[in-house]
Amino acid sequence: MKKTEINSVEIARLAGVSRSTVSRVINNYANVPPETRRKVMEVIDAYHYVPNLSAQVLAGKGTRTIGLFVIEAGGHVSGDMLTNLLLASVVEHASSRGYYVLTYIIRNTSDAENVRGVKDIFYQRRVDGGIFIGAANEEPFIEELIAEGFAVGVVDQYLPGRNEGNRIVANFDNEHGMRLAVGYLHELGHRDIGIVNGDMNRFSGIDKYNAFLAAMQERGLEVRDAWVRPGSFHEEAGYLAVRELLQEEQRLPTALVMANDSVAFGALRAFQEAGMAVPDDMSVIGFDDHALSARYKPALTTVAIDFRDMMSSLTDYLIGHIEGAEGTAVRYYSQSKLIRRESCRPIGQ
Repeated sequence: MKKTEINSVEIARLAGVSRSTVSRVINNYANVPPETRRKVMEVIDAYHYVPNLSAQVLAGKGTRTIGLFVIEAGGHVSGDMLTNLLLASVVEHASSRGYYVLTYIIRNTSDAENVRGVKDIFYQRRVDGGIFIGAANEEPFIEELIAEGFAVGVVDQYLPGRNEGNRIVANFDNEHGMRLAVGYLHELGHRDIGIVNGDMNRFSGIDKYNAFLAAMQERGLEVRDAWVRPGSFHEEAGYLAVRELLQEEQRLPTALVMANDSVAFGALRAFQEAGMAVPDDMSVIGFDDHALSARYKPALTTVAIDFRDMMSSLTDYLIGHIEGAEGTAVRYYSQSKLIRRESCRPIGQ
């Protein structure tokens, strides 16, 4: 049947019931006789009626929709398997809880119009809450949304003293993960260890580097400034960092720790172009356990993070707050474990 505009008053007339009964059927209240519910649903199905979202919001009802916002300057999210895993984990889990997911890529957080468009999604009540991936540790517009009482989940953030009940944070256990990485290299006999850092505007970039310094100190190992290379969390950053290291330094470390596996992939490419073999000439260890890490040649030794569990838990906590759970800020830490593969070798072998 062709879709016809119809409202709850007309549905009530056609079904021979009151408007309040139609409302109870639409909202799935239990106190509606089965025969009455059947009559109302027959009319709703015949006319393909969908309740007006704006009216539901004005009545104080939620949209059962979560906003999922990815901050990515290049906008090239489709090519990043890790980001896609995070997105899919949220969508799958939200769907299992009966929630829709509105996704949006934020290319420039310094663009007032771009940011205003995101904030309007909250102000217009098109979502009940939102999850942000890829944000700087302290992103002003996200802090504004939290201050205004919206339910907000953030991946990778640490702001001491910010304990609002509507702030839900998921972080990586970088301290434990870096201790595993440096400890494993130490066990293999490596004493000259460097690092390619992540984006230092993001908490994970700072936290991983601080964890690296602590792990090196714990093992009594020297950190040489020349072997600490700037980067980000993208493959190209690893490629450029290693190229510059090879061009600028005569003395090289025997092993490099990477901010994540994507950075490690870029590093492997740079070593290959320079005629160096991994792990024969350089041991490389990643962070994340990217979907491609086991398939690389050599297969990448890495610190695995349970991203699915992290994002499912973050989604659960956000929905819990939307549905009325109270309390202080939730901070979830994803556990990590070492995955030994082919990209690291013992010194002297």
